[in-house]
Amino acid sequence: MNGAYRAMTARLEARNNPSLLVMAYDRGRTRVTDLIVVPRHFFTNAIIEPRKPLGPNARRAGWQGCNILIGQVPAAGRIPLIRNGLHVPKAAVLDQWRSTLFLRDAGLNARGWLLEVMRCVEAIGRAEFTLADVYVFEPRLSALYPGNSHVRPKIRQQLQVLRDQGWLAFSGRGTCRRM
Repeated sequence: MNGAYRAMTARLEARNNPSLLVMAYDRGRTRVTDLIVVPRHFFTNAIIEPRKPLGPNARRAGWQGCNILIGQVPAAGRIPLIRNGLHVPKAAVLDQWRSTLFLRDAGLNARGWLLEVMRCVEAIGRAEFTLADVYVFEPRLSALYPGNSHVRPKIRQQLQVLRDQGWLAFSGRGTCRRM
């Protein structure tokens, strides 16, 4: 759960939009079991879900909150600081953070496409995959972006951007590998 929906969506493109820390803890042992950070450049409209406005009898009638859908963030954007009660080495955290810094320079719309293609690649579940594997997600991407009638070329374009940024590598003949 988060604060006001309009305020949250208005901040998405702001340079001072904060990153998000999410913690899980063991109350009985009074210790943190998991802590992740979601860098601000992973925030798009797709992960902000509006809640139902407060009813007319509420003290703040009409106010509308929102939920942050952490599950919609690609795994690359959920950077563990503590995993299963153990600190993740600083070098690993920084490597994962740096590998996606290119997203902060992309506009909100461009970032949305990049993140969706990243989610598709991660959903394939293999380090090495083909272009045909990513094309399986064409219907989902078409539904997310109904104004785009050239989804396959857009997928290829986004894969090229991810390659150019070092997030994945082309192995040749339609084969790619996640870095």
